[in-house]
Amino acid sequence: MAEQVKKPIKITETVLRDAHQSLIATRMTTEQMLPIIDKMDKVGYHAVECWGGATFDASLRFLKEDPWDRLRKLRAGFKNTKLQMLFRGQNILGYRHYADDVVEYFVQKSIANGIDIIRIFDALNDLRNLECAVKAANKEKGHAQIAISYTLGDAYTTEYYVNMAKRIEEMGADSICIKDMAGLLVPYYATELITALKGAVNIPINVHTHYTSGVAGMTYLKCVEAGCDIIDTAMSPFAMGTSQPATEVIVETFKGTPFDSGLNQDQLAEIADYFRPIQENALKTGLLNPKVMGVNIKTLLYQVPGGMLSNLVSQLKEQHAEDKYYEVLKEVPRVRKDFGEPPLVTPSSQIVGTQAVLNVLSGERYKMITKESKAILSGEYGQTVKPFNPEVQKKAIGDKKPITCRPADLLKPELKEIEKEMAQWKQQDEDVLSYALFPQVATEFFKYRQAQQQKVDVTAADTQNGAYPV
Repeated sequence: MAEQVKKPIKITETVLRDAHQSLIATRMTTEQMLPIIDKMDKVGYHAVECWGGATFDASLRFLKEDPWDRLRKLRAGFKNTKLQMLFRGQNILGYRHYADDVVEYFVQKSIANGIDIIRIFDALNDLRNLECAVKAANKEKGHAQIAISYTLGDAYTTEYYVNMAKRIEEMGADSICIKDMAGLLVPYYATELITALKGAVNIPINVHTHYTSGVAGMTYLKCVEAGCDIIDTAMSPFAMGTSQPATEVIVETFKGTPFDSGLNQDQLAEIADYFRPIQENALKTGLLNPKVMGVNIKTLLYQVPGGMLSNLVSQLKEQHAEDKYYEVLKEVPRVRKDFGEPPLVTPSSQIVGTQAVLNVLSGERYKMITKESKAILSGEYGQTVKPFNPEVQKKAIGDKKPITCRPADLLKPELKEIEKEMAQWKQQDEDVLSYALFPQVATEFFKYRQAQQQKVDVTAADTQNGAYPV
């Protein structure tokens, strides 16, 4: 056997973003992150994913933290490591499409505050919804990585992924990510897919998967052997289950091979030791449910992401209809087909799942149709790979003409209006963006921030007046 060319695998660490988003509902605080940054910075990761996704919303809503402040603190600590974020294309980090001026400003401010790599994806894989963000990242000299949401279905052939990759390269992306949010990519197909992609494009290929179905470690092995350039892993206390494979395990797997990452296990062990008490405390308080640490093979059987499965269970519990679980699971692929077979990722997974629950509980398919289902079927989210079921579309939107252009083309610039609306709260430019994405949540946070600042001012004044010993 000919000697293999040396090609060290690059590793992106997810413990500060996707790992805690997947396992403890994005509740890790900035204070918990900061003490370990210095050690993480010395490891030699390709990048640390630490921002975007649900961290923005969770910081404001639950942790009462300014996400921009978190980013600046992380940037100050990571002196040698690239910082990466997840960005939902025209949805930014919110749940609707925003006008181009908001998208451009958000990209500009993310890079100005310290982000190096922006991973940009669209729930429907409609590349038109990524154009604006990619151009903005190119303009700001950031690294634009476009992610293809990986899924299964008649339309999703190797040829489909190869064509997408070629279009992505032409769009000006610096790298491509296969984003397997449900853990559906199986090992031997991974070999076929990565080999085909490497033969079709010249930009680096990153693979991102979740351990939900139990195959992720084996899939990474095959991806690396087939030539992928970067993989995403998480430090062991926040790995496996619905998170990523463990960094230390992957590093050991490739040690002494042509793919050796060169990462040091002693350094990684120290970092794992730091995160372990945080994980143990999350288990104690119930923030970490042991259920999400296991393997859920139903993910592969029903092609439903882990997070979507738990959503369906809680929706059925609320309606005292847990006995309808398997009926709903069978209904999900039918609704998905009617809706043009979109990948099941935020927000399409929630829309398809809720509609499947309604179809089963009401005893008649599409007797009740949610406003989000109507939005998908009217083209508000963009174009799906396959056409919608015309009867279901007619039932949902009647004679309304569906949108066929890039949805954001119908949106007027929003920034100036937003700035006017929230002027009383603005303490930094970035506040405008926090408000643009989550008006109510941001307003609550701004009120909290103001109250905290007033407390500090009162204490300082009292100290100066001799009320407290200095």
